[in-house]
Amino acid sequence: MKNSKITWKISQGMYVLTTNNGGCIVDAVSQVSGGDSPLISVAVMKKNYTNELMKNNDRFAISVLGENVNPEIIKVFGFNSSRDINKFENIEIENILDQKVIKDSLGYMICEKVDSIENETHTIFIGRLVEADLYKDEKEMTYAYYQEHKEELLKVKTENEKTAWVCTICGYIYYGEELPDDYKCPICGVDKTLFKKQS
Repeated sequence: MKNSKITWKISQGMYVLTTNNGGCIVDAVSQVSGGDSPLISVAVMKKNYTNELMKNNDRFAISVLGENVNPEIIKVFGFNSSRDINKFENIEIENILDQKVIKDSLGYMICEKVDSIENETHTIFIGRLVEADLYKDEKEMTYAYYQEHKEELLKVKTENEKTAWVCTICGYIYYGEELPDDYKCPICGVDKTLFKKQS
């Protein structure tokens, strides 16, 4: 039987990918060449609105998250769509080469897009590094760390006495007294049985 959880053991970091008009959390970022201006690749889900934005822009930024990052950054960029909200509205950012980078990060990379590769579920965008800086020399957040501490990082603060249901797979939050019988997570697609009521 195929157990896809083994992929969590692949060493990956947690990043905020931004481009004009939006951004999202990503984990599949790699340096794919060396030199003074290396190539950086980032994979973005096709159903994610940021994928569309990346295709319409020539430049993007990657902010590297640390283990001590404000969890609100993960919630805002990971579980909302830039179609629906301005993700930068309540997040401290810095504008570098007309790209928004996250101040509460370990640092950033600004890339000029040079190529892209399509597969069944993702587009792999490849960019040439044109600017970068290290804000803090602290421990980076790995995907494994995120999975291990997800419940703590995504702890829900209920507002106005609303009942919150949290997806145990991806952390998406549904507000309502009960989940509809046919409800599926809009992020990862699992059914209501994998949601946990937040007390």
